[in-house]
Amino acid sequence: MKEDEDFAMDPAQLAEVEAAERIKQDAVDAAADPATQGEWIRQSNLIYSGLAAAGLVMVQPFLTESSLDLSATICVVAFAVSIPLLAALLVLNRQEEFRRRASKSWAVSFAKAVAEGSAFAGIAAGFWHISTLAGIAFLATGCIAVGVHSSGYVHLEYDSRFRSRFGPRKPRP
Repeated sequence: MKEDEDFAMDPAQLAEVEAAERIKQDAVDAAADPATQGEWIRQSNLIYSGLAAAGLVMVQPFLTESSLDLSATICVVAFAVSIPLLAALLVLNRQEEFRRRASKSWAVSFAKAVAEGSAFAGIAAGFWHISTLAGIAFLATGCIAVGVHSSGYVHLEYDSRFRSRFGPRKPRP
């Protein structure tokens, strides 16, 4: 009988677990919502188009160079990887818009990560080629921008009405 008492949750822990389950279910429901998926597709189009355009602009000066230093080589190779993937993802997004749902393929998720990551690396290397300080500034502000976006997203999606359903958090002992 003592073992059952050891595994029993107090009411506060139980409420926290139930709140986490509700949040998880809300996320699953949002992902299944066609309007949400449509918005994700529109945002993806903006991201992919912007990254592909940035890549085309940043690679242009290197087309006529006979030899490239390390940062320029990284820039060119990174965009050689990202531009075709971004183009494929843009075409896929058109199909997703037509079908009104997002693809759930692991290959698509992998391609998104590689395309966006290599585009970010290409832009950073391009700025680094121009100026080391510019490259460092781009990397630093890129990290800050992710935090700003995440913070804004959380505050938009999980506003006070959403949080009020779960009650105040109790400090852990």
